[in-house]
Amino acid sequence: MRSMTPYALALALLVPFAANAQSAPEGEAALLQQRLQAIDSNPDTAGTAAYERLQARQSLAALGTVRSNQRAAALQIAQWRVETAELAARTEATRRELTQLERERSALIVEASRADAVRARQEAERLRIQAQIQAEEAARLRLAAEEETTARQQAETVLQGVATGEAAKLRAARQRDAELRRREAELLKSLEQP
Repeated sequence: MRSMTPYALALALLVPFAANAQSAPEGEAALLQQRLQAIDSNPDTAGTAAYERLQARQSLAALGTVRSNQRAAALQIAQWRVETAELAARTEATRRELTQLERERSALIVEASRADAVRARQEAERLRIQAQIQAEEAARLRLAAEEETTARQQAETVLQGVATGEAAKLRAARQRDAELRRREAELLKSLEQP
């Protein structure tokens, strides 16, 4: 073991690094494959970005067929394609969610409009009933005023009739009184004459 040359020692030390260098792209490819599978397994993004996912799968499959000197470039392309698939899937999922939210918003607006229409009808009915009650009250007050006016006129007529009757009685009483005085005066005159 002591006779190992520095070259052999350096080679022995570099072998693990070379194995790591070869396995590093393999590990990155596995990570990219996992990211792509995450898109497929997520129910929000499973049916989205089909073309972009296909391109990412093809670029990952191509990693196994490229030469070692082209592997880094192919790995970079695969990374871009997976990122593009993730971005496209998230964008499409967000669009779907936005569309769903727009539908819900529209449904809420329609429901709010219906509720407003119901409230407006109820308010109109309340105002109609209130106007009807006010009209009936005004008619009742008008009728009461007319009855009061009629009663007052009848009372004035009765009072006038009573006053006329009393005035006639008073005239008659005055006439009798005047007649009695006249007779008394005649009687006194006749007594004074011998």
